[in-house]
Amino acid sequence: MILEIVSPEAKLFSGEVTSVTLPGVNGSFQILNHHAPIVSILEEGTIKIAAPSFSFSKEAADKFTRVNDQTYTLGIKSGTIEMKNNKIIVLVD
Repeated sequence: MILEIVSPEAKLFSGEVTSVTLPGVNGSFQILNHHAPIVSILEEGTIKIAAPSFSFSKEAADKFTRVNDQTYTLGIKSGTIEMKNNKIIVLVD
């Protein structure tokens, strides 16, 4: 599935991922390939991204924390997420 993470300043990430864990207002939740369509509000917390490989722009690279070769995290203050047609768009602050 495709993940795009966008902040008011720039597109932070765009690429193929295997799973995304997000800090929802009612608790953390995970999205896997072919998840049902969903729209949700995110609260302050950490987005965990699992993918076979990662590529970040120089501006965005310092915002992500490497867990291992296939997992990175991103701290956010708030946001919204939409999953539709196997594409996830996350708007973050």
